[in-house]
Amino acid sequence: MTARLIDGKAIAARIREQLAGEVAEFHQSTQIVPKLAAVLVGADPASQVYVRNKEQACAKIGMASDVHRLPESTTQAELLDLVGQLNADPLVHGILVQLPLPKHIHETTILDSVTPLKDVDCFHPENVGLMVQGRPRFLPCTPHGVQVLLAESGAEVDGAHVVVLGRSEIVGKPVAMMLVQKGETANATVTICHSRTKNLAEIVRSADILIAAIGKAEFVTPDMLKPGVVVIDVGINRVNDRLVGDVQFEGVREIASAITPVPGGVGPMTIAMLLKNTLTAARIAAAN
Repeated sequence: MTARLIDGKAIAARIREQLAGEVAEFHQSTQIVPKLAAVLVGADPASQVYVRNKEQACAKIGMASDVHRLPESTTQAELLDLVGQLNADPLVHGILVQLPLPKHIHETTILDSVTPLKDVDCFHPENVGLMVQGRPRFLPCTPHGVQVLLAESGAEVDGAHVVVLGRSEIVGKPVAMMLVQKGETANATVTICHSRTKNLAEIVRSADILIAAIGKAEFVTPDMLKPGVVVIDVGINRVNDRLVGDVQFEGVREIASAITPVPGGVGPMTIAMLLKNTLTAARIAAAN
């Protein structure tokens, strides 16, 4: 068996096309252009690419965007001041602070300073709490992208055993919380594995759906999986001149029933969900 490819690039393109129509309709009825403000501190090459892609994605669907590029030497106080200005700006609906930040800046302090109504990454504890309770204002971008990919691929999530490799605040924890909720593309039994997990391969082998977000290049090998598993590879790692996921793609593709490629799987979905959240934030602002 060779797994079906779950084409995140194509699915994200359809979502962006739908969002473009919704943005145009929203603008026509309110005269408001949804706007995303991105903050980039330092010169990390990957972060610069991510921010540029988000900027271009906004333009393509009729949204406005600003990128605030700050030097590596920016102090925490200076960054907090900028976030405060963006919080107060009525023309800005979504605020994205690109991670990672320089080591001298405390990430949690900065993320907590973004007003919950503009927190389109869904990192603020208020928004995380609402999500955990099953009444989200926003859904975190990458986990929501994973959930949509599962829905679009026809994966049977209801009652399935989902194993999440990784316990980060960005992917592992929130995607587990979302898939365990009552609702569509949810109702799963979820196990979170991490670096301290005993019998990790044995647990992974019991998965009906594997979400790999452990940040280790090609960590998941075919012998760790049962036939027919659905594999969502969130990882993106540079090995020499190649981009690879957390899964050994070629070997695992012969075991799985469906799999996301890297690149072209989860990545485009993350940006599509960010755009969706920015439109939601603009609608919230217009209603207040």
